[in-house]
Amino acid sequence: MNCLLQDSNSCCHIGCGRLPPRERLATSVHRQPFTAARQSRRSCGRNTRRLCCRVTSASDPSTSVSTSSPTYSPHQKGLPQSQVWELDFCSRPLLDERGKKRWELLICSPDRKFEYSAYFPNNKINSTQLKAALLELLQQAGAEKPRQCRFFRGQMQTIISRSLADLDIAPVPSRRCFTLISWLQERLENLYKKDPGYSDKAASLFMLDLQSPQELPDNLRGEQWNFVQLPLSALLEELSQVKQREVFGDTFDLATADAADLPLDALIPGVAVFSKRAVPLAAWTSGFELAALVADTDRACVILETGVNQRWRYGSYRRNPETNAEARQWEDAKKTVKGLHFLALQKDEEAEQCAGVWLLQDREPPSI
Repeated sequence: MNCLLQDSNSCCHIGCGRLPPRERLATSVHRQPFTAARQSRRSCGRNTRRLCCRVTSASDPSTSVSTSSPTYSPHQKGLPQSQVWELDFCSRPLLDERGKKRWELLICSPDRKFEYSAYFPNNKINSTQLKAALLELLQQAGAEKPRQCRFFRGQMQTIISRSLADLDIAPVPSRRCFTLISWLQERLENLYKKDPGYSDKAASLFMLDLQSPQELPDNLRGEQWNFVQLPLSALLEELSQVKQREVFGDTFDLATADAADLPLDALIPGVAVFSKRAVPLAAWTSGFELAALVADTDRACVILETGVNQRWRYGSYRRNPETNAEARQWEDAKKTVKGLHFLALQKDEEAEQCAGVWLLQDREPPSI
């Protein structure tokens, strides 16, 4: 990665050049092997830290009802031809003629070339009705079945997963529904609030029910780690290799995450993990839906959030005022770039290429 992070006389190099002190994120806390017994030969006498870093729903009410199409006419843009869908199936702050909440099915491709929406009455919320709507969508001429479908509402997992599995589409609980969440917020402001049936009292506030952090499986452990940062331009260059499938990882269009206006010289905070097993480590990591990294000063560790609500102890450090200040500084840096951050896995500090890079975003969940 062109020297993502190097040590030299106790100074940090992040990116391709030395950063001035005000830009450095990793100036005081140093790396430590996963096993506490070995000290890094490059620790330069600084404090060390270890990388010690578990990748669920509404019941499905009666499924014996009619499989007729949704009561409200669906709207569609483009054809479903993407290998990945993002899907939401939930009530909206809209009341029908009976004074009951309307439900809505939203589906889109990550690039939004395909969009689909359809309203459902609240007495037709089950996997049979959802499957019927999906099947009707896929039976269009030119439609292609996706390989997988992401959804972020854990409470709807049973209904959504059953419907998708019946159609041989892999259900993927994930907070990486960046396009869908942005589209949902857009619809709230431009569509729902202008609907005659809109009611603030009918809004269902979405809350993330995060699990307590679990211990990371051994096959996902690295050897050393550190807080780092890269200019957005350099990070995008690294992520281009992910798009070309030259390295493991995942990325997304900044526009879908409301971050298209960030300048290319904006410094994006990240976590770099070093391991002699970088390639297999990246391969195992790619099996998880990475959501965000969080510096937890109460636990003196970095938490990896995956799926919808899973959390893992990813990296620990020795707690002291200096290390806690650095962790808080790293969290503050995320806020200045709309929650963007990254995870990079590489063999060592001098590696010319990463084995894996993930672009992440710590963002507020949708308000509905």
